[in-house]
Amino acid sequence: MSEQQFLWAILAMAGVMILFRIIPLLFFKKKIQNQFIQSFLAYVPCAVLTSMAFPEVFHSTSNFWSAMGGVVVAVVLAYFERSLIVVALSSAAAVFIIEQILHMSNLM
Repeated sequence: MSEQQFLWAILAMAGVMILFRIIPLLFFKKKIQNQFIQSFLAYVPCAVLTSMAFPEVFHSTSNFWSAMGGVVVAVVLAYFERSLIVVALSSAAAVFIIEQILHMSNLM
């Protein structure tokens, strides 16, 4: 991913977050009572950001299998409700370890 693409991705993600946070403030003066609308406004920004960022995970490493290992570790830890820092550091460590194993297996 080039630097320009990276900056556009950040701007798009920021725009989505701002858009879905400001629209309710502009159009709804009273507290929203509808549970569906509350859930929609709460989860859509996360879903959009995930759908924009997730495909890049598989292109961010030098090997598909190391990226897949990092994703599996992240999903498992997130499922067990670990903190964001634990999930991020553990998945990065898993990618690093798998990359090292694959690199050493190519040397032998």
